[in-house]
Amino acid sequence: MWLMNYMAKKSINTPNAVKGSVKGNDLSGTSVASSGEHKMLKSCLPFGVVSVPPKGEQAVVLALDGSEVGLGVIADASGLEEGEVMLYSKGGASIVLKNNGSVMINGREF
Repeated sequence: MWLMNYMAKKSINTPNAVKGSVKGNDLSGTSVASSGEHKMLKSCLPFGVVSVPPKGEQAVVLALDGSEVGLGVIADASGLEEGEVMLYSKGGASIVLKNNGSVMINGREF
């Protein structure tokens, strides 16, 4: 995840950031269990991207202005080259923007 990588590279001190397991989602937000339980988390995502993390995924939670936000789940970028982008769902659908200009949709190149 770009934000966690940035914070690690820049040695930003983040004592309030925790990693935990997604326990559920409802209309009020996502619940994550770590050393404590974090409820009703709103997601912090790039504009135009909306996601509901599935139960069991490892998520990052950060304190922000007296509340908390979910920064997202810890991603597995294996299979991608530097500069490539992938969108995928729990059900297996995927879109990959390749460096050569092609687009892979569910494994088919366009």
